[in-house]
Amino acid sequence: MKALAKLDRPLLLVTLALTAYGVAVLYSAGQTDVPTSVAGVWKRQLIWLGLGIAGAILVARLSPRFLEWVAPACYVLSLIILVLTLAIGTGGGTAASSKSWIEIGGVRLGQPTEFAKLATVLMLARYLSAQRAPAATMRELVLPCMIAAAPAGLVALQPDLGSAIVFAGILFAMLFWSGVRISFLVLLASPILSLILAFSAWSWGGWILVLCALLVMWRPFVWEGLAVLGANLGMGVIALPLWERLATYQQHRLISFLNPELDPRATGWHIIQSKIAIGSGGWLGKGFTLGSQKRLAFLPAQHTDFIFSVVGEELGLVGVMVAIALFMALLAVLIRIARRCPDPFGSLVAFGIVGVFFTHIFENVGMTANVMPITGIPLPFFSYGGSFFLTCYLAIGLAMRLAHEGKELGYREL
Repeated sequence: MKALAKLDRPLLLVTLALTAYGVAVLYSAGQTDVPTSVAGVWKRQLIWLGLGIAGAILVARLSPRFLEWVAPACYVLSLIILVLTLAIGTGGGTAASSKSWIEIGGVRLGQPTEFAKLATVLMLARYLSAQRAPAATMRELVLPCMIAAAPAGLVALQPDLGSAIVFAGILFAMLFWSGVRISFLVLLASPILSLILAFSAWSWGGWILVLCALLVMWRPFVWEGLAVLGANLGMGVIALPLWERLATYQQHRLISFLNPELDPRATGWHIIQSKIAIGSGGWLGKGFTLGSQKRLAFLPAQHTDFIFSVVGEELGLVGVMVAIALFMALLAVLIRIARRCPDPFGSLVAFGIVGVFFTHIFENVGMTANVMPITGIPLPFFSYGGSFFLTCYLAIGLAMRLAHEGKELGYREL
């Protein structure tokens, strides 16, 4: 009973609700009219659930001071393992040519990328919490950017662009929470926007004009403004060579995002089937386990990347809104924990976890609805996958400990 009293009940309840919802949908994803390998994945997910709960309990017993002390070691170890993954890693599915999994003796041990996300959160929290004040110049953002860029670059080389984007989400979330000005964050993100718009000369030229106006209005140091402008111009120059260096399947995913109908039987198949599944669900859906696109196995990766399409087809708009409401509740609880943490390190760790979950949710739900490119990124607590599921529970264990620290402070104040 004493142990239960230490738990943050809202966080516990919303996590259990998301887990139950996810396992139920994963079970449904395996109910098809044609033989597939998906039928029993929900049972394996229950095994990972047991491991996740054990991991969360273990992490929840660690002192934030210990986590702060061990953060550099965890971060360096994660980089070493990511380098090792590039050397001996294996791929799978539509990304068979990638090197994302560690495999020994034919047995996959997991994706080191997922654990590197938490290690990066801890390292950024340690660095940012040690600063006496939020960054007052762009130069002060260089080191935290390098902390996030190192694992992101290694992950992008696998290549896994979806997970690389998550590190950017972590960085911007934690910089924002540490008090960095919005104008700095916009200027920091501007080269990425310039890269995206560079494929249209008119759009890119218009953005450069807007950027110049922002630089005049916000008036950063001259050399910082020139650096930002130079980075944006450089992105316009390297856009085409960078496109040519992308793996073929990544190019196809981006093309299908812009116009799936160009190749409806190949590169556009995923998103077309996803839109059909979600659109056919209507308000209340076709019924649990009864989705036709899913049952006929027309919906690709229905147990991993496109599991949210199963929710839309079988449970309709109501089921989709329930899932989104639960995700919003999870983020709200984590933000509340971040606000109540008694020290900057813990607060930044909690908000870094918000950044991890938010980026995954936004990317996954967005790509199933064709408002984001297909990046092959899982949906928290829903998608099948041991490494990511375990990482989600480790993150919840961290948040539980930080919530307990906040409660203890509240009791002492009373």
